[in-house]
Amino acid sequence: MRVGLKVFTGNSNPALAAAITRYMGIPLGEAYVGHFSDGEIQVEFRENVRGMDVFVIQSTCQPVNDNIIELLVMIDALKRASASRITAVLPYYGYARQDRKVASRAPITAKLMADLITAAGTNRVLTIDLHAGQIQGFFDIPVDHLYAGPLLVDAISANHLAANCTVVSPDAGGVERARAFAKRLGSTLAIIDKRRSKPNESEVMNVIGDVSGRDAIILDDMVDTAGTLVKASEALATAGAAHIYACATHAVLSGAAIERLNNSVIQKLYVTDTIPCDGKLIKCPKLHVQSVAPLLGEAISRIHREDSLSELFI
Repeated sequence: MRVGLKVFTGNSNPALAAAITRYMGIPLGEAYVGHFSDGEIQVEFRENVRGMDVFVIQSTCQPVNDNIIELLVMIDALKRASASRITAVLPYYGYARQDRKVASRAPITAKLMADLITAAGTNRVLTIDLHAGQIQGFFDIPVDHLYAGPLLVDAISANHLAANCTVVSPDAGGVERARAFAKRLGSTLAIIDKRRSKPNESEVMNVIGDVSGRDAIILDDMVDTAGTLVKASEALATAGAAHIYACATHAVLSGAAIERLNNSVIQKLYVTDTIPCDGKLIKCPKLHVQSVAPLLGEAISRIHREDSLSELFI
């Protein structure tokens, strides 16, 4: 007999959680996630979860550490309340850029986060566009890794003629992602080659591929400070691109990112709501947000029914 389904959320992205449960046609579970007077996280589930298939939606975005601890405490509470299975739904996986040692005494924090999430009692993880695909291997539990590319392709296709578009990877590491995106969109591909001729000299960006007179779409998995994005857009403008747009799944937008975008030649930045964007939309009219709620809602429903997720990758 199939067990019941419950979906709860922390404080990181309640609007997305509400949109997911609306898509699924079920109510969002009742839980209090707040703080004690000394700042410690306080969690209380106000519904019975014994024997239930429970999904906890929590993007580990800013404030990163608070959101991670909320997630861990919620999972521990569910485990102690005898939930049958606990799935951590992480639309955005924080610390993902720390996926390898970049110095002799540096941590691999993405692996540490995976260990903490598993140790708390998580049985499964559902996430979107990890910064590095190999992070799936940091977990000793099943990981369902979804891609927002098809949603962003739909948004671009509705507003631009694919035949006149060139998808641009802002660095060599993103070429595989950009190639798959360009293939799905039916457009050409270009690459930004970044190099320094001498130490302490500013980076020179060379465009590999023809963008002259075409609409250039810079593609990345996330946009943080927007420094690389803006420099890439300037290189594309110099190379003769007619219009310049950008695409990123995760709108981190920290520091002076919004100011940089507003002052850049980028005409529109397509992002998703894996990270809340409400306040940023007011400050940056160039943002266009595509919701991942249908994608995650469908994935949660299929996982609960023990159905295949393969169709979500088509």
